[in-house]
Amino acid sequence: MPAILLIDDDLELGDLMHEYFTREGFQFESVANGRDGLARALTGEHDLVILDGMLPVLDGMEVLSQLRRRSHIPVIMLTARTAAHDRIAGLDTGADDYLPKPFNPGELLARVRAVLRRTQTAAALPKAAIEAGPVRINPATREVWKGDEPVQLTGAEFDILDLLVRSAGRIVSRDESAAVLYQREASPYERALDVHIGHLRRKLDSSGRDLIRTVRGVGYVFTTG
Repeated sequence: MPAILLIDDDLELGDLMHEYFTREGFQFESVANGRDGLARALTGEHDLVILDGMLPVLDGMEVLSQLRRRSHIPVIMLTARTAAHDRIAGLDTGADDYLPKPFNPGELLARVRAVLRRTQTAAALPKAAIEAGPVRINPATREVWKGDEPVQLTGAEFDILDLLVRSAGRIVSRDESAAVLYQREASPYERALDVHIGHLRRKLDSSGRDLIRTVRGVGYVFTTG
């Protein structure tokens, strides 16, 4: 029974989500401020965090930033702000997915299940380290190295890189990437995948753009030289 932690100061929403998710077979806990939510998220007792962007005591973006420094737990960000840059800010800080408020509970449930399927599938992959060019990944520990240097990635970034490295030399379409990451087709207006790719390029240092190339209108390809 997957355990979900909601960090949101909307108590009525917390009650509704508790009823909805427990009916769907989840363990569910809600916390109403950022400080206590961060403390609960770091206990290791949950499988996924649903995080509001605007919280009392400790802002949602700061909770996410602090959480990413110490945990790889998947995070779905909720935001009442409609501007694209506000949603991208959450992805930049390390969110795995985002959903604007107000939202349909069924869509949130689908996204929760998609992220959990992705993390569970990744855990079941063969454990041998995989190398492509200067990059080496270890699926068992979800560690990445470029040469001898470790590279710190979020869960979503690791899963995208894992897909690209396993498909080195082959174009991976945006729809294929979105299917692995979110179990849905890529929307032409959705920036999440592009943001994660941008993070990967920066974290793979100066050669990042040489390693992950964009095939305009199609997707991405990992090159080894």
